[in-house]
Amino acid sequence: MKKFVNDPNNFVPEMLQGIALANPDTLKYVPDYNLIMRADAPNDDKVSIVQGSGSGHEPAHVMIVGKGMLDAACPGNVFAAPPMDYVLETSKLLNSQKGVLHLINNYTGDRMAFDMGREMADAEGVRIETVVVDDDVAVKDSTYTVGRRGVAGNFFVIKAVGAASERGAELDDLVKIGSRVNSVTRTMGMALTSCTPPAKGSPLFDLGDDEMEMGVGIHGEPGRRREKLASANDIVDELLEAVVTDLPYQQGDDVALMINGLGGTPISELYILYGRAHQQLESRGIHVRRNYVGEYCTSLDMAGASLTLVKLDDELVDLFSAPAEIAIRTF
Repeated sequence: MKKFVNDPNNFVPEMLQGIALANPDTLKYVPDYNLIMRADAPNDDKVSIVQGSGSGHEPAHVMIVGKGMLDAACPGNVFAAPPMDYVLETSKLLNSQKGVLHLINNYTGDRMAFDMGREMADAEGVRIETVVVDDDVAVKDSTYTVGRRGVAGNFFVIKAVGAASERGAELDDLVKIGSRVNSVTRTMGMALTSCTPPAKGSPLFDLGDDEMEMGVGIHGEPGRRREKLASANDIVDELLEAVVTDLPYQQGDDVALMINGLGGTPISELYILYGRAHQQLESRGIHVRRNYVGEYCTSLDMAGASLTLVKLDDELVDLFSAPAEIAIRTF
């Protein structure tokens, strides 16, 4: 597969440098720790919001650093957790008088890196709390996790705590908000093709031209099953049924609906999926109060999509509606 690559070993650093050069007034790049941080951080009037995880899921996480979202992101290489010292040094650099909040997607490598980094930063006087995101309903455990994976629903946790932090919320309150958003957020994805990491140069797994993988993870982890390709409507109906019944979301609920592309799906096809999901939710008496269509948490160039629902109340609508200024889009 053809890609824009110079040296696969420099894929992540060159991407991060490009992000910083494109946003010179708002972002700062610290090459030693793969760190993209707000140029005005840390701010002692607010809690610093930090996330890491592997690269390859852009715009998550390095392209959503900015006012009202993350204060910093320190990714590892493609699909690899950041080293523990990246987390430690990032936490120290972002330390403010109000503390630091780590948002961790539930993958074993990320949990280990952030747990160790937090313990070492704690010993140096940095106050850190943690929220773990695990919104994927597809499987109970997976190749890289104990428990559910954290996927595109992560964006809603970031948006809510980012907005609340910008308004001056305390660290303990942000933990409550982030945990509450995670508790009402559910996601499931599917793939039409594999993805190709630059350093590997070939697809992570084989998927026939007439096949799809339901419930696939964002690193190509196996989903619920592989089967013959179905219509767009049938795909949405299966994803929606899995998500709606998991919480469950019920008649009369207000929800946010996200159709997230995995990196290789045209926006036109994502809107076809959105239209069906919106209609099906309304037919169940579930009201779509906010909607999001586009690429939020990808898997490099994988063709596929995920569907996320968040059960809303007035506080979450207010936080999701707050302004945000990030490299790739205004949320």
